[in-house]
Amino acid sequence: MSNLFWLTDEQMARLRPFFPKSHGKPRVDDRRVLSGIIFINRNGLRWCDAPKEYGPPKTLYNRWKRWSEMGVFARIFAGLAAEATDPRTIMIDAIYLKAHRTASSLRGQKGGRGRLIGRTKGGMNTKLHAITDTNGRPIRFFMSAGQISDYTGAAALLGDMPKAQWLLGDRGYDADWFREALQEKGIRPCIPGRKARKKPVKYDKRRYKRRNRIEIMFGRLKDWRRVATRYDRCPEVFLSAIALAATVMFWL
Repeated sequence: MSNLFWLTDEQMARLRPFFPKSHGKPRVDDRRVLSGIIFINRNGLRWCDAPKEYGPPKTLYNRWKRWSEMGVFARIFAGLAAEATDPRTIMIDAIYLKAHRTASSLRGQKGGRGRLIGRTKGGMNTKLHAITDTNGRPIRFFMSAGQISDYTGAAALLGDMPKAQWLLGDRGYDADWFREALQEKGIRPCIPGRKARKKPVKYDKRRYKRRNRIEIMFGRLKDWRRVATRYDRCPEVFLSAIALAATVMFWL
């Protein structure tokens, strides 16, 4: 196949510091296995349909599952994003990601938080909350069930929000407590007021137009088929798919 994906030597050099140490038997070729994992996630294939050039499908799946549960892909994303972030103006938004029937069991996991899938008007969904930098590149993610409000996502991301001059958000984030929390952090909110407000809220309309960059980012993320449609029951594994897609598209 001529359209196979392969990580370059330069990309591997940037990724390698985040790899867990190998204990005992040396790992199978990292470049081959990770390139196969990326190919599967980008194209939405089943693991058993992995091209033979990437090696045994079981090896790809085992590495993917193990490193996802260890949080390796999330650490890679966070580490690379921290190296090159331009946070003068940050943006916040959320998007629904459709859950496939294989992932949409609502039964909670033993000792866990559940599957983070909820029923909305559009069916069974997971909601991805994100913060991007000035250029629309993702720097923080938070995942919740589909019916969870934007306020909850904003509250979850607030504590880890980077230093910035401005934050752009749509009307879904128009809450007095959120505006006050941002101002306490030295961040100026650029958020239109809800129509139900008795007193209109002033905001920089010219600056607000830049908010389309975060929407473009979400669109690019959904080009990866295992992100656009959630097949994974385990929320940590699905968040790893999102982190991997963001890393490859925006930070490598």
